[in-house]
Amino acid sequence: VQLVESGGGLVQAGGSLRLSCVASGSTFSIIAMGWYRQAPGKQREMVATTSYRSGSTNYADSVKGRFTISRDNAKNTMYLQMSSLKPEDTAVYLCFADVIAIGRFWGQGTQVTVSS
Repeated sequence: VQLVESGGGLVQAGGSLRLSCVASGSTFSIIAMGWYRQAPGKQREMVATTSYRSGSTNYADSVKGRFTISRDNAKNTMYLQMSSLKPEDTAVYLCFADVIAIGRFWGQGTQVTVSS
């Protein structure tokens, strides 16, 4: 499975961005996808996940009510709609896909910078 993120950029605090993650390859084997982020000097942090089996979603407390994860199965694309952005949301955002019996794949990341 290959993953390619896009949609990052520079935005002012309070603004919005939508990140996309396009999956290719053995996408039929994906059982979950989601987003992590990593800021300079900080550990990688889970942002949001979605289970393909149950349809459930999970969010970090820091983004609940502001971020929404969704997917378009026909386009093999996952999205992260980010609203009310804060400077502390600045990070490289990475998407992942969990593939049954194989493990986790990662995208290359997309930079999100929120200015105050």
